[in-house]
Amino acid sequence: MEKVFVARLDELASRMGKEVIVGEQKIAVFRLSDDRVKAIENICPHKQGPLAEGTVSGEYVFCPLHDYKIDLNDGQVQEPDEGCVRAYETIVEENLVYVMV
Repeated sequence: MEKVFVARLDELASRMGKEVIVGEQKIAVFRLSDDRVKAIENICPHKQGPLAEGTVSGEYVFCPLHDYKIDLNDGQVQEPDEGCVRAYETIVEENLVYVMV
Protein backbone atom coordinates (compact mmCIF):
# COMPACT_ATOMS: atom_id res chain seq x y z
CA MET A 1 0.00 0.00 0.00
CA GLU A 2 1.05 3.53 -0.68
CA LYS A 3 0.42 6.64 1.46
CA VAL A 4 -0.91 9.42 -0.80
CA PHE A 5 -1.47 13.06 0.24
CA VAL A 6 -5.06 14.14 -0.47
CA ALA A 7 -5.76 17.37 1.46
CA ARG A 8 -4.84 19.70 4.28
CA LEU A 9 -7.05 19.14 7.32
CA ASP A 10 -7.86 22.85 7.62
CA GLU A 11 -9.15 22.82 4.01
CA LEU A 12 -11.77 20.16 4.78
CA ALA A 13 -15.06 21.54 6.04
CA SER A 14 -16.48 19.70 9.04
CA ARG A 15 -19.17 17.14 8.14
CA MET A 16 -18.72 17.80 4.42
CA GLY A 17 -17.18 15.62 1.74
CA LYS A 18 -14.52 16.45 -0.80
CA GLU A 19 -13.77 14.42 -3.91
CA VAL A 20 -10.11 13.69 -4.61
CA ILE A 21 -8.74 11.68 -7.51
CA VAL A 22 -5.85 9.30 -6.88
CA GLY A 23 -4.78 7.67 -10.12
CA GLU A 24 -7.99 6.29 -11.59
CA GLN A 25 -9.83 6.22 -8.25
CA LYS A 26 -12.42 8.78 -7.14
CA ILE A 27 -12.29 9.01 -3.35
CA ALA A 28 -14.63 10.94 -1.03
CA VAL A 29 -12.80 12.37 1.99
CA PHE A 30 -14.85 13.43 5.02
CA ARG A 31 -13.84 15.44 8.10
CA LEU A 32 -16.07 14.36 10.98
CA SER A 33 -17.26 16.76 13.68
CA ASP A 34 -14.52 15.51 16.03
CA ASP A 35 -11.82 16.15 13.35
CA ARG A 36 -11.27 12.49 12.51
CA VAL A 37 -11.03 11.88 8.77
CA LYS A 38 -12.69 9.04 6.85
CA ALA A 39 -12.40 8.13 3.17
CA ILE A 40 -14.55 5.91 0.94
CA GLU A 41 -14.96 5.29 -2.77
CA ASN A 42 -16.88 8.25 -4.20
CA ILE A 43 -19.41 6.33 -6.30
CA CYS A 44 -22.70 5.08 -4.89
CA PRO A 45 -22.97 1.38 -5.80
CA HIS A 46 -26.66 1.78 -6.66
CA LYS A 47 -27.19 5.17 -8.29
CA GLN A 48 -23.58 5.88 -9.38
CA GLY A 49 -23.76 9.34 -7.80
CA PRO A 50 -21.01 11.19 -5.95
CA LEU A 51 -21.05 10.31 -2.24
CA ALA A 52 -18.88 13.36 -1.42
CA GLU A 53 -22.05 15.45 -1.93
CA GLY A 54 -23.95 13.51 0.74
CA THR A 55 -24.85 14.63 4.25
CA VAL A 56 -22.63 13.41 7.09
CA SER A 57 -24.16 12.33 10.40
CA GLY A 58 -21.87 10.78 12.99
CA GLU A 59 -19.83 8.15 11.16
CA TYR A 60 -22.25 7.80 8.24
CA VAL A 61 -22.87 9.62 4.98
CA PHE A 62 -26.30 9.70 3.37
CA CYS A 63 -26.19 9.17 -0.40
CA PRO A 64 -27.53 12.36 -2.05
CA LEU A 65 -29.47 10.33 -4.61
CA HIS A 66 -31.43 7.88 -2.48
CA ASP A 67 -30.81 8.73 1.19
CA TYR A 68 -29.50 5.35 2.33
CA LYS A 69 -26.67 5.72 4.79
CA ILE A 70 -23.21 4.33 4.23
CA ASP A 71 -20.85 3.52 7.09
CA LEU A 72 -17.67 5.60 6.75
CA ASN A 73 -15.67 2.96 8.64
CA ASP A 74 -16.29 -0.07 6.42
CA GLY A 75 -18.29 1.24 3.43
CA GLN A 76 -21.31 -0.94 4.23
CA VAL A 77 -24.65 0.33 2.95
CA GLN A 78 -27.27 0.16 5.69
CA GLU A 79 -30.64 -1.60 5.63
CA PRO A 80 -32.95 -1.82 3.81
CA ASP A 81 -30.45 -1.53 0.95
CA GLU A 82 -27.32 -3.63 0.62
CA GLY A 83 -23.86 -3.53 -0.87
CA CYS A 84 -20.77 -1.60 0.01
CA VAL A 85 -18.13 0.76 -1.27
CA ARG A 86 -14.42 0.55 -0.63
CA ALA A 87 -13.26 2.20 2.59
CA TYR A 88 -9.73 3.58 2.78
CA GLU A 89 -7.41 3.93 5.76
CA THR A 90 -6.64 7.58 6.48
CA ILE A 91 -3.70 9.13 8.29
CA VAL A 92 -3.49 12.71 9.59
CA GLU A 93 0.01 14.01 10.28
CA GLU A 94 0.76 17.65 11.06
CA ASN A 95 -2.47 18.93 9.42
CA LEU A 96 -1.90 16.82 6.29
CA VAL A 97 -4.36 14.09 5.30
CA TYR A 98 -3.16 10.92 3.59
CA VAL A 99 -5.08 7.95 2.18
CA MET A 100 -3.61 4.46 1.90
CA VAL A 101 -4.18 3.11 -1.61
